[in-house]
Amino acid sequence: MSDPTADPAISVFFKVEIDGRPLGAFTACEGMGVEVTIEQREAGGNNAFIHQLPGRLKYTNVKLTRAVNADTQLVAEWFSTMSGTVTRTNAHIAALRSDDHKTPIWHWDLTGVIPVRWTGPSLSADTAKVATETLELAHHGFLKG
Repeated sequence: MSDPTADPAISVFFKVEIDGRPLGAFTACEGMGVEVTIEQREAGGNNAFIHQLPGRLKYTNVKLTRAVNADTQLVAEWFSTMSGTVTRTNAHIAALRSDDHKTPIWHWDLTGVIPVRWTGPSLSADTAKVATETLELAHHGFLKG
């Protein structure tokens, strides 16, 4: 068993690349998940239970969040390449160590990626909040790279 203090995944950054195109580092990555859909079938003459059969895999959208910075331009440039046509690509997300922000702790390769949404900051002179952006990606699945 590994030492849990050897590579702590605390305050990590998530470096994102789309088909080799860097999009910079994000401070939050949510929604990395998969669900097996279940189909229920009732068998005639069997009143004790309902058969639950595994169906398709359903992957949740991945949401990446960070403070607006110079790398925000990289996302804008990626979106500008899609004018009129959105093609599925592959993404590489690497969780980087908190002490050097360079050494990967773990990484995932997402297949069939398309951007779902980019949300920019809510700007108000009344509140002193960090301006953040969120990038949401749909995908066909992920593997540990």
